[in-house]
Amino acid sequence: MTEFEQEEEIYATLVEIKREPIELYKILKIENLVSGGGEAKQVIAEGYVSLNGEVETQKRKKVYAGDLIYFNEQYFQIAVQGETADYEFVEQEQPITNNNSKQDKQSELPQAAKKNRKPISF
Repeated sequence: MTEFEQEEEIYATLVEIKREPIELYKILKIENLVSGGGEAKQVIAEGYVSLNGEVETQKRKKVYAGDLIYFNEQYFQIAVQGETADYEFVEQEQPITNNNSKQDKQSELPQAAKKNRKPISF
């Protein structure tokens, strides 16, 4: 079995969109991966973003449900809101906290919902 025949399991953050298609740069904005649309377009144009395993430089490239985006060492799987039944969700491990007073106060605050990740096989 060659290295290309091996299945690699990766975990991707699920990005739910209201309708498809959506432009690639908007995904980076929606997920707060960049500070704004201009920065999103710049990182795409410079080749820092991959779409379905290939570097994508088209800022307004149409993205559809099922597409896989790679940016900043993270994977993002696109899905239409309400159509996520086929995705496998994996719980993320909670970080271990120290017992100092500042962290105790922070732990009393409600935690923001974490984005679910879906394993993807190649």
